[in-house]
Formats: sequence, C-alpha cells, structure tokens
Amino acid sequence: MSIKLLPVAVAALLPVCASAQWINYKTDGIPRTPDGKPNLTAPAPKTPDGKPDLSGLWRQPDGVKYTVNIAADLKPGDVPMQPWAAELYKQRQDSLSKDDPVGHCLLPGVPQMNAVPYPYKIFQYPNEIVILYEAFATFRQIFTDGRELPKDPNPTFMGYSVGHWDGDTLVVDSNGFNDTTWIDTGGHPHSDAMRVTERYHRRDFGHIDYTVTIDDPKAYTRPWSVSYRINLMPDTELLEYLCTQNNKDLQHLVGK
Repeated sequence: MSIKLLPVAVAALLPVCASAQWINYKTDGIPRTPDGKPNLTAPAPKTPDGKPDLSGLWRQPDGVKYTVNIAADLKPGDVPMQPWAAELYKQRQDSLSKDDPVGHCLLPGVPQMNAVPYPYKIFQYPNEIVILYEAFATFRQIFTDGRELPKDPNPTFMGYSVGHWDGDTLVVDSNGFNDTTWIDTGGHPHSDAMRVTERYHRRDFGHIDYTVTIDDPKAYTRPWSVSYRINLMPDTELLEYLCTQNNKDLQHLVGK
C-alpha cells in the first residue's frame, strides 16, 4: 500500500531515541550469553501464575514505517474504507498530512502509539498492566481483573482498555476513543465507534509478535488487521520526551 512521505509526522517523531543508553548499567534479570550479551532468544519469562510476563522495555524496530503507514505490509484493498473515509484519507495524503494532530503535539492514540520508534515500558501486575510511553511522556492502563469495556465511555485519546489471556497471548480490547486522532500519520481515519483489539504473544525473551485489528463500521466496511514484531531493549532506559522541541517548523509546512 503506497503512501507519500509526510514531513509533519516525521518531524514530530525525530530525533529517534535509539542512542539513548545508560552507560555501564545492565538490566537485572536478563539472561546472557557467555560474553555477557543479552540472550534474546532465551525462553520467555513467566509470572507466578504461569502466564507470560510482558514486563520490560520494548520498541517497534522498523523506524517510522508503521507510524507513517500502519498498513505498509498490506495489499491494496486490504483496508476497506467507507466512501467518506476514503475521501478524507485522500485529502490528507494530497495535503502531505499538514494537519496531522501528532505534528501539533496531540497524543497519537491507539494503535499508533505502539507503532512509533520510541520505547515503552510495560509493568505487569496481577490485575492490571501499565505502559509508560517515552513518546509524548504518557501512559496507558490495561485492566485484567475481569471487567468489561464500558458501554458509554468518556471519549479520550488513548481509550479504555481491558485484557484477558488466550493461552499464552494477551488479548487487549479498547474502545472510548475520540475522533481527533489518526490511525497513522498518513491519515487513515477512524470514528468514535472504533474498537481496537491487540494480541501480544511473547515468543521468547526478546521478541513479541503483535497483531492489531481495527473494527470501526462507521469508517470501514469490515475489520482489518496488521501484524509486526516488537523487540526488547535491554540495558537502557526511558528518557524525557518533549514534543514542543520537535515541531518548531510546523508553520512552514503548508502541504500542496
């Protein structure tokens, strides 16, 4: 699925934080090879109740690929937009996404937040999972205590999330999104009816297989899904992120 280069989105997401390192401080609990390097293919850790432990510092490793176009690996027609959504998407593409909310320091929302190239730290507790995101210095709560999604949620950027385990896979359902966010900086739209289902499968110590499904009957004729990998980032930490330091030149971005 083709997409134009989007200067607003890229400007808001750079510089990338791959060089952020805490020198000479190794993360506790990381299995290591004889030369001291992290063994990222070791077995996935388990919680006391036998569930995979997703705790750790993670990042989507393919740069801004999925941030700019979350459907980058899909074929034409795999993102079945309603007519109004297709027209809006074309408009955003033709204007080079100059009105991208992320470029104006609004939260990317879900699922875009997991696709950005900045790390995020997962804390797993018995009845709740908390995610701290370096990008935009924000957080997310996923309740795993058996509650259901709210019927009439207060619309927010990050939505309301509940999770349950399907074998060794964490399944997260989210609703309650406002219609301010874009699914990606390329401009895939959604409505306030969007429901997002994520699947996190930690296949070994250093890798999570991630799949996200968008179900929004107002904007799409059927649900559609995207999959990509997430990699562990050992021996480093989150740093402070200030969006306002990255968008000083937005007034010069006028689109086409």
